Amino acid sequence: MKVDSDFLKKYNTSGPRYTSYPPATFFTDKFTNIDLKNSVIISNAEKPSSISIYIHIPFCPQLCHFCGCTTQTGYTKPFLESYVEAIIKEIELVASDIDSSRILTQVHWGGGTPNAIDYKYIKQITDCIKSNFTFDKEYEMAIECSPAYFELKHIELLKEYGFNRISIGVQDFEKHVLDAINREPSKLPLEDIVGKIKMEGFTGTNIDLVYGLPLQTIESFDKTVDRAIKLGTDRIVTFSYAHVPSVIPRQKTLEKIGFPLPSEKAIMYQNAYDKLINAGYIAIGMDHFALPHDELAIALKNKTLHRNFQGYCTRLTTGQVYGFGASSISQLHSAYSQNEKNAARYVNRIKKEGLAVIRGYSMSKDEKIIRAVINSVMCNYFIDFNSVANDFEINIAEVYNAVDFSVDKFQDFIDDDLMTFANNKIVVNKIGRLVIRNIAMKFDPLINQGVGTYSKTI
Repeated sequence: MKVDSDFLKKYNTSGPRYTSYPPATFFTDKFTNIDLKNSVIISNAEKPSSISIYIHIPFCPQLCHFCGCTTQTGYTKPFLESYVEAIIKEIELVASDIDSSRILTQVHWGGGTPNAIDYKYIKQITDCIKSNFTFDKEYEMAIECSPAYFELKHIELLKEYGFNRISIGVQDFEKHVLDAINREPSKLPLEDIVGKIKMEGFTGTNIDLVYGLPLQTIESFDKTVDRAIKLGTDRIVTFSYAHVPSVIPRQKTLEKIGFPLPSEKAIMYQNAYDKLINAGYIAIGMDHFALPHDELAIALKNKTLHRNFQGYCTRLTTGQVYGFGASSISQLHSAYSQNEKNAARYVNRIKKEGLAVIRGYSMSKDEKIIRAVINSVMCNYFIDFNSVANDFEINIAEVYNAVDFSVDKFQDFIDDDLMTFANNKIVVNKIGRLVIRNIAMKFDPLINQGVGTYSKTI
């Protein structure tokens, strides 16, 4: 099927990205510090037994207009020190309720701009994690970095601290596009940075790109993708810019410049997809591409790809997620919990209470089933309802009932050759990946409640 104006009119609706189910818009402030403590204790007896940790550093030297992350600028050294002290206190308190026999398999640092703070603070937090948890021999420790603040010696320090994966937020190689979104370009040539990462023996690195930004054209984004391919990183990510100024007011600034048309965005996606596939990358989920040797490509092949607030991951590496820092989200088997978003309030509450929960959500059994189904289609373009039933030790009718399944709901996707359904299995076709969020929405009984503001699906 051709992606034209009729296709976009039919499918380019608003909807969740499903980094969690239910989406974070359903989290409630009735979930408290006590609920988190109880959920952490309960998580010791739930699967996966492995532990993932997320560290949020909300500070940026300057704020990008397009960014939807929880960030702030203008921080002082004394406040940064108090923030690091709060994270360490929070880690130690939560760790005291986690079974010491459980193994830590994954650590992810996000922001903000984690690599813009003094590296001694990165070491302090990392040392605290090492003191409170037992690392798996094949652990992954990743950090999101802006190349605007990267020096080659920083890569050596990260390696020394135990990091083995680096994610570089390039977004676009064109300076006029970066100027439009108020983002500094790379301090050093990206070729030097990637070369140094490889030389230091990191097990993986990826580049993040964004399409649909102001001043981007189909031709300019083609060039950006071409240059990214030449860098030869293990993964390349092509995020679709999500314009939600009602949620992120600073995005209104970009409306004065204007955006590519939805039809142009679709072509950017298709061109990037074709270029990356032709270069030997494997398409992962909505927006990731990985070389065949990468663990994400292997997980997709084995249908064991997973996804959380930090992005795509594997079921082997990813455990229940325990989040630390302002706005961080813990993703446990039976509950979600989010911290205070404002860094000052987070620090004050940690000092007074030890924890700083602002909202969360406790999962029902049906919601866990729905989450499993949506994760499967979002990650692996595939659902085997029999397998889901086996995982939950229920019959397939109970699975269908939980997601309110009927073939009629998917008939448009089937008729437009976007997916197939046979033998209790759904397989999403190549062009169907462009509307994977639309397909996932059909499994979501909460979607009609109209809770929250979402970006366009294409």
